Amino acid sequence: MGTLPVFRWRLAPEGLATRRQLRAAGLRPGGQDVAAELQRPRRRGRGPLVAYLYRIDLAKPVRPMTPARSAALAKALRARRICPACGLDAGYVIPSALGTCVPCAYPEEVRHGHVA
Repeated sequence: MGTLPVFRWRLAPEGLATRRQLRAAGLRPGGQDVAAELQRPRRRGRGPLVAYLYRIDLAKPVRPMTPARSAALAKALRARRICPACGLDAGYVIPSALGTCVPCAYPEEVRHGHVA
């Protein structure tokens, strides 16, 4: 793959879209290569935010959600809520930075009522 064309924020030509824009239109990239790059400048010397653009004419329809895919997705999302330390459903997705639910990560603070 050669050098990608780069467009500034809100100046991409017609016929190109980000993954989110494709999804909102009921489409997916469908295995095509990235067609261009969209860059949004940021403050304080940090590099630009980058989004990849795909050709809309090569995009394919989103695959329909089957009962099996729905069940697999529900199982995966449920697993992200189960604390590996205590085995309880935390009621929220366990933060990867903690690796456990908040009460298991900070038992002293929870015992003294400092963490809700």
